[in-house]
Amino acid sequence: MGHSRKYNVAVVGATGNTGMKTLQILEERDFPAGNVTAIASERSIGKSLFFGDGEIPVRKFEDVDFSRIDITFFCAGGGVSRRYAESVTKSDCVVIDKTSYFRLNPKVPLIVPEINSAQLAEGALLGIVSNPNCVAIPLAMTLKALSAVSQVKRAVVSTYQSVSGAGRLGVDELYSQTKSIVAAGAVKPDVFSKQIAFNVIPAIGDFYQSGTTDEEDKISAEVRKILKADVKVAVTCVRVPVFVGHSMSVAAEFSAPVAENNARRAFESFEGVLVVDRRGEKGVFATPLDVQGEDGVYVSRIRADPTTPAGLLYWIAADNLRKGAALNSVQIAELMISLDPSLKLFQRR
Repeated sequence: MGHSRKYNVAVVGATGNTGMKTLQILEERDFPAGNVTAIASERSIGKSLFFGDGEIPVRKFEDVDFSRIDITFFCAGGGVSRRYAESVTKSDCVVIDKTSYFRLNPKVPLIVPEINSAQLAEGALLGIVSNPNCVAIPLAMTLKALSAVSQVKRAVVSTYQSVSGAGRLGVDELYSQTKSIVAAGAVKPDVFSKQIAFNVIPAIGDFYQSGTTDEEDKISAEVRKILKADVKVAVTCVRVPVFVGHSMSVAAEFSAPVAENNARRAFESFEGVLVVDRRGEKGVFATPLDVQGEDGVYVSRIRADPTTPAGLLYWIAADNLRKGAALNSVQIAELMISLDPSLKLFQRR
């Protein structure tokens, strides 16, 4: 980034999927990090993680002096953020939270830099900036791109979410179940409500009385907050036996018809969105396996919706651990530094 100042950084939940990916991306993007502190639960104490040319020890939260840290990334569960995040901000340390706990708080900015970076210029009243849901980010980016062509009125979305969205235990369960079925033909679900190997599970999160889940509800609400638009979003979330990479099919409706070519151009001109879609060529579309390790949001299968005059159908694939989580949060930190290198604008007021 070319900054002369170095920033002391902490990662809470450093040994989890998103925490380790955050450390990796900080290094990849040459983030101006000074001291890097890795924080995890008691069971990880004694371990070390690679960063740069060396290793950093894993520490307990209680052993860290946050007055010496500039930015803390919270990559653990919502319960950890609820318990600790606000106390961290009282040390004038800025928090970038990747859990759902603060996302819909009206005092906390919910940021996708490609969409609403101007909102971050207003600062962060509580000293906390939220990173959106790993489905909401790519969905909001594509809807924002299309809004340049016509007002988006409604989107019906079916997600295909990988097990890494449930953390390392989810990844371990898919791996162990797959081995067990091949070897013995039997499994016992633990992390997921049903067998995930060789199966799909049409429910993510806790059910409301209405029949929707909290995962589906928060995606809808977060997209509206990010876009600052009253777009109706109906979501069905599905867990699939894929290790990394979330995908979704989208049926979008607009206030006026959107020509396929205009939609394609809107996607291609939007930062962070890449189009992989050539008809007549077998396999020219993006899959979760194709996008693992990639930073972009990939759009394929762009076509008119034959059931409505102002509709468009398309497919999204993105690495949920990168743009869906770690990359977006590091981009938020980079944006903060570019707006105010002192970070005072983002400290608790």
